Amino acid sequence: MKLYPTFFDRLAMAALAVSGFILMNSSVTLAQIQSKTGQPVSSSSKQPAPAPKGLAKVEADPEKEDDFYKLISLPVPEDVILEVGGMATLPDGGLAVCTRRGEVWIVNNPYISGSERPTFKRFASGLHEPLGLAYKDGDIYVTQRSEVTRLRDKDGDGRADSYDKIYSWPLSGNYHEYSYGPTFLPNGNMLVTLNVGWSNSLGHGVSLVPWRGWTLELTPDGKMTPFAAGMRSPAGYGMNATGDFFYTENQGDWVGSGRISQVEKGDFLGNAESLRWTNLPGSPLTLKPEEVPNTGEPLYDVAKRVKALKAPAVWLPHGILGISTSGFLNDNTNGKFGPFVNQVFVGDQGQSILSRVDFEKVKGVYQGVVFPFREGFSSGVLRMVWGHDASMFVGMTSRGWSSTGKALYSLQRVVWTGRMPFEMKTIHAMPDGFEIEFTTPVDKELAADPESYKVTGFNYKYHATYGSPVINRAGCPIRGIVVSNDGMKARLVVDSLRLGYIHEITAAGVRSEIGRTLLHNVGYYTLNNLPDGEKLAITAPAPKHNHADMAMASTSTTPPATSKSTGKAKATPTKPSSGKPAATNVVKRITEMPASWGEPDYTITIGTKPGLKFAPEQFQVKAGSKVRIIFNNEDDMLHNLVVVQPGTAVQVGELAMKLGLEGQEKNYIPQTDKVLNHTNLLQPNTNETIYFIAPEKPGDYTYECSVPGHFYVMQGTMKVVK
Repeated sequence: MKLYPTFFDRLAMAALAVSGFILMNSSVTLAQIQSKTGQPVSSSSKQPAPAPKGLAKVEADPEKEDDFYKLISLPVPEDVILEVGGMATLPDGGLAVCTRRGEVWIVNNPYISGSERPTFKRFASGLHEPLGLAYKDGDIYVTQRSEVTRLRDKDGDGRADSYDKIYSWPLSGNYHEYSYGPTFLPNGNMLVTLNVGWSNSLGHGVSLVPWRGWTLELTPDGKMTPFAAGMRSPAGYGMNATGDFFYTENQGDWVGSGRISQVEKGDFLGNAESLRWTNLPGSPLTLKPEEVPNTGEPLYDVAKRVKALKAPAVWLPHGILGISTSGFLNDNTNGKFGPFVNQVFVGDQGQSILSRVDFEKVKGVYQGVVFPFREGFSSGVLRMVWGHDASMFVGMTSRGWSSTGKALYSLQRVVWTGRMPFEMKTIHAMPDGFEIEFTTPVDKELAADPESYKVTGFNYKYHATYGSPVINRAGCPIRGIVVSNDGMKARLVVDSLRLGYIHEITAAGVRSEIGRTLLHNVGYYTLNNLPDGEKLAITAPAPKHNHADMAMASTSTTPPATSKSTGKAKATPTKPSSGKPAATNVVKRITEMPASWGEPDYTITIGTKPGLKFAPEQFQVKAGSKVRIIFNNEDDMLHNLVVVQPGTAVQVGELAMKLGLEGQEKNYIPQTDKVLNHTNLLQPNTNETIYFIAPEKPGDYTYECSVPGHFYVMQGTMKVVK
């Protein structure tokens, strides 16, 4: 078997079988797909107008993502550990998949044509954790930790006969030195992206050997040119519709939240550790690490003073649209995957989701908007590719990078049912605000009502510390709205916009002309430039006495505690907002031992392990005893420790997620009586000690990390006995 047989005789069969398979593997019938048109109106201050004459009434059941985009799991043989590191679609419609176990598999019939199941054949083995794969001219290229390797099947038996090194780079042996790619350029060269390492002792990324934290350009004959610097963990990569190269970044040191940046030769993308190598031959940069300001200002503002520093095109709010940004896939399906042609889908490994991004170039600089798209994947999303039928294959892994999807690995297809979702299709920047474009016509009266929308600007700190709280959060008053005659657009005239800031734009009050609510009612627009053009002549309305905006303006932007406990007493009173009434000023975080104790009855030291785990995962205390917990965050990401009522861990975690933009500044501690005790959110390689009295009622009390995405798996048990 060769890797590049003709596919035409199989393509027709596969395409015919797709719709049948969707119906077999779904609770939705063809008749239901054709008949479902919407959902009832949610309660609001303003009810939508009745459906125009001739339009069907909406149905009683709420619309879900699954109504529009089905997830279909491919059966993987038990002896194949498919921890996906990279994927490519082959000319015959099959898939080439490399795994973190160092293997490459060829998956035939991934569309599950007719009654046949997919077949898996091992093409190569013995590789060093490849995290990227590409197909070109009959060969497969993989990026191992230390090299790009060309795999070639010379005799056509379906197995690689030659493993040819294209180019290699040094390794220090640090576990965090992941490598990704390649991405082929129009000139035939390749781009690869390289992680920095991680130092637990230093608590930040380290570039221990040349070119860690860089993008490298490689020629087919093995010549290397340093291309750009400043990456931390560039797990996602690819081209947009116009052929420009982008990469996705993960929150960490110098990275306040997940983000997407265009990469051009000579760019510095923000992580200062990589600049250790700018003195080497071929470097397009001369910037040194000590020349990068570590002030905590927004990155956009620092980039005004540091010429090489490039601001991101799009920010992805941490804990809201992911915690571990991954794959990048441009929609080149010409509408066969829905109404999002030339937009980009971005994965998230930690939260097992896909987001949807639309870029635009304003004054020569990329910026744009990101929306939620699809959740519920069975493992951590890392790679996506298009099938020949315009379905999306999603490859997943969670080993060492635990995810909300419980499976260790998975391969799923996302298939559009053909139904049109009611969504904000995109948002464009205007000289005086934003223009929202919808996928179907809106109720014009509701869409013209400023009460249907809310706009909030915010940013992150650019500093060497791991991550960042949301800073400088403030409301942006809506001066007026103009809805297009066809009901497909709403132009918002907005005050108090700030360049370099992310703007949360919600449209919770908007309905379609037949009463449907938006499937996702929020988008996050990164505003790097305001376009030129005519501003709308709208007079600002009289200001309203808005208690919510007043509260927002007074919210502290002090980052969560990140250092070891001091000798001074600290206590955080937490008042529940839901559930049974509880006493006000209940102290749930005490960081100095009460003087009346003498000594604790129990001292428990809890650390962290890779894969979002506590160590130990269980301990036992007596009811009513005095407990001291020393929590050491030994991981390379932010964690807290929260003791909750039995059986409420997921509920508390979901409440933490609902904190939204306030989440990190509130240490992801929701106000609920289900939270008994907690630490603050800790930076890597820091600790905090808390003291509390164990519950009087015996039982199994969960302690968890309530960071979004973490709480599903990062749990332990405090057994309280008589």
